Amino acid sequence: MLSRLIDLALPPRCPGCGGTVAGQGRFCAACWASLRFIGPPWCAGCNIPFDHYRGPDSRCAACLADPPVHGGVRAAVAYGPVARTVALRLKYGGRTAYADAAARLMLRHVPDAATLLIPVPLHRRRLWWRGYNQAALIATAIARLSDLPVDVRALERHRATPPLRNRSPRERRATVAGAFRVSDAGRAAVRGHAVVLVDDVHTSGATADACVRVLAAAGAASVTILAWARVLADDDD
Repeated sequence: MLSRLIDLALPPRCPGCGGTVAGQGRFCAACWASLRFIGPPWCAGCNIPFDHYRGPDSRCAACLADPPVHGGVRAAVAYGPVARTVALRLKYGGRTAYADAAARLMLRHVPDAATLLIPVPLHRRRLWWRGYNQAALIATAIARLSDLPVDVRALERHRATPPLRNRSPRERRATVAGAFRVSDAGRAAVRGHAVVLVDDVHTSGATADACVRVLAAAGAASVTILAWARVLADDDD
């Protein structure tokens, strides 16, 4: 009853365009149709989508040449106009409820073997300035939907880094090198777990790879990356 009263006073809005929709966190028909959902067939190493089925263990050329350090990169949708709007409004616009909308579409990609959710952390100065970590909001929402535990403090960004936008892949890797660590308490929390590293947007993978390396060094059994949106080569803008 309370939920219905709230919806009457504040009609639910589409996360993509802001139009009125039937329920909280739902997309309008036009925005929904424009989302490019990611799923199999995809590379067994990095989950980059294939245009056709190539077999259960098929890998892309990049994974064959340089096997990834993680257990795959799973994302709900490809990065595009609507996905970008949701990510930016969540990240910079204070639309924290959009974390729930993203989490519901990401839930289907949580690995069956997952035992722990960990968000990509913000440096304390950026967290203080923004007031929240969008990745932590998404991870917490997924935890509610999946009943998996979430630890928002195990992984730390102890060194501030400049924005990675407009940097080359090599520059991105160099920028985030050594920026992350697992806290002392976090080592006991991650040891032996099948970790899902949660983020909002997966671009070059430099940040995620840096996180995966320190989680693996701390004893995580495996680390799979889960994002709301993933930048694909043919959609990179």
